[in-house]
Amino acid sequence: MNSQVLPRGRRSTRRAASVRGAAGALIYTFDMPSLQFVALRLLADGRFRSGEDIARAAGVSRGSVWLAVRELERAGLEIHRVRGRGYRLSQSVSVLDAAQIAHHLGTAAPQFALEVVDSVGSTNTLLMQRANAGAPSAAAVAAENQAAGRGRMGRAWHAGIGGALTFSLLWRFERGAGALAGLSLAVGVALARVFESLGAAGAMLKWPNDVLWRGAKLAGILIEMQGDALGPSLAVIGIGINVRLSESVRKRVDQPITDLETACGKTLDRNEVLARLLVELHRVLEEFASDGFGALHGEWQRRHAYQGRVVTLALPDGRVESGVARGVADDGALLVETATVLRRYHTGDVSVRVN
Repeated sequence: MNSQVLPRGRRSTRRAASVRGAAGALIYTFDMPSLQFVALRLLADGRFRSGEDIARAAGVSRGSVWLAVRELERAGLEIHRVRGRGYRLSQSVSVLDAAQIAHHLGTAAPQFALEVVDSVGSTNTLLMQRANAGAPSAAAVAAENQAAGRGRMGRAWHAGIGGALTFSLLWRFERGAGALAGLSLAVGVALARVFESLGAAGAMLKWPNDVLWRGAKLAGILIEMQGDALGPSLAVIGIGINVRLSESVRKRVDQPITDLETACGKTLDRNEVLARLLVELHRVLEEFASDGFGALHGEWQRRHAYQGRVVTLALPDGRVESGVARGVADDGALLVETATVLRRYHTGDVSVRVN
């Protein structure tokens, strides 16, 4: 099922049924169900549902339900089968829901044009298409499943259904793209603030686009820009957050990772988490648009995961350099002290590892 939360005055060109949500937001629900997500919504509360009940709700055979459940398991969900009782998730999940997100946004809901989709190749790609078609600043796309999610330098982003937040936010700037240096660092500050407000004490930032907790990756940022040299310009800000990691997802990732529920020590509602992130991102991006990264520099520096530590940098031309991480400059460049000089590194394809 696909749905949108649109501010008053906007109308979708697609056929949809609409109901009123929180704070006057108009919620559009599109009749595009897939069996996999119908089953997920029916099982989300962690209670048993018979194959017959699921089949009846979806209008399919019980054999089709069995196949859908198997696909959910492949996506990382643990599902128990009991003869005579049916299927249930080993742990309940909070399925992304436009009405719930609007409720948690409250009076901030009209600031966003939020589209929630079951499955998409990439939220960044879809939102860039929306941007090129005239979508407004603060338009966003969130997906329950991202089939071709990607991180920086072309790496794949692995996320299990029901256990991650993958979304993109569009922001339009009057300045040119060249003046947006440090944007990924500003976004990282916004994420860390929200994580700490939820209970993840000690959320740290890795240059240029990761949020860490106890040295393990908690979230990643991928920003794609378009625009003229002198402006205006736009950025599509892609964010992937591990909310609850299954063992199957952990096994597919070749670096230390953690999840937000572990860091917070409690079960989280992804709809509430997304709403809080959108509100904080809106606040930080408005500040960045006005004052640049300089206003957020001190906070990023305090959260720098590798401050004062020896790091190794892999450069685009194949060279490897080492030094002591000294934080970032006001333009977002990484500062690394070598034996002879303080060097500056801009994002590009530079990869940083702590020694």
